[in-house]
Amino acid sequence: MKLLFGLLLAGLVALGAAGAVMSSHLQTPFKAFDGAEQFVDIPPGSSTASIGQSLVRSGVVRDTLTFRAALWLSGDARRLKAGEYRFAAPLTPAQVLAKIARGDVAQMTITIPEGLTIAEMARLAESRGVGPAAAFVAAARDPAPIRALDPRAPDLEGYLFPDTYSMPRRADAATLVAAMVDRFLKVLTPEMQERARARGLSIRELVTLASIVEKETGKADERPEVAAVYANRLRIGMALQCDPTVIYALQRAGRYDGNLRRDDLQLDSPYNTYRYPGLPPGPIAAPGSDSIDAALSPADAPYLYFVSRNDGSHEFARTLDEHNRNVQKFQVQYFRNRRLAARGR
Repeated sequence: MKLLFGLLLAGLVALGAAGAVMSSHLQTPFKAFDGAEQFVDIPPGSSTASIGQSLVRSGVVRDTLTFRAALWLSGDARRLKAGEYRFAAPLTPAQVLAKIARGDVAQMTITIPEGLTIAEMARLAESRGVGPAAAFVAAARDPAPIRALDPRAPDLEGYLFPDTYSMPRRADAATLVAAMVDRFLKVLTPEMQERARARGLSIRELVTLASIVEKETGKADERPEVAAVYANRLRIGMALQCDPTVIYALQRAGRYDGNLRRDDLQLDSPYNTYRYPGLPPGPIAAPGSDSIDAALSPADAPYLYFVSRNDGSHEFARTLDEHNRNVQKFQVQYFRNRRLAARGR
């Protein structure tokens, strides 16, 4: 009897000790991987056993017994979500499980600036690891998402909204394109669409005008004035004579080398607004909110011309004579002075 009692007592002591160890493991944050971070990929349909093995193998959870105990206590067995997870700081098993149950997958961030074409966005996305540029271009060729707004759109040029996007780390180009067009559809509110109609602009014409404004100036406070120039020219039937539209035409033809020459202004393209009146057939880049707002609400100004001051801003003019004087001052004389200064060094 004494022996049996002794064995029972020893068993209880061992069980208590094991319980204390397990309790400590469950409450103590753990990290056994080298480096600042560890990524664990959980494929769709993974069993809880395989998830536990991946976490243990990656040094995120101490052992499978601790994982199973934490899983039982949490009740999260049916809520664990597939995806790639990033771990950096030591976490308790409960914190690890809560992260996976929330679907708090690893994210990457990519910023698409205003004024880029589909081709330029594609190269940027590729450089950030969002799949090959060709995949981005292929996804952007499908105009279905904006068909209701623009039945004539051959692709998504102008409709991929420039912004900062956070996506799963392994998201592909099609996912980014979908997020960008979805953002555009949210930005262009029904109220804005009604304002466009009130100005006699289709959505395609609005976005095209906004894309021209976007390419002509990087200064937000100038955009309504730039929009006024083009709105005034459209109203009186004057050619837009917009250099960025010619550059876009050259890019489409594979002929742009970074310089715009006088002969390029004779290029036979519907995007050449020196040769063809009115707006070009479609957007030449992705406009941001400020440019869309400017196209919807141009400044109440009589300007028909503007020229660069060579500092990012522009000088506006009402008449051709006034414009020619500005060109003489800010272009001809400015560059003449620079050449003279360079020779005097």
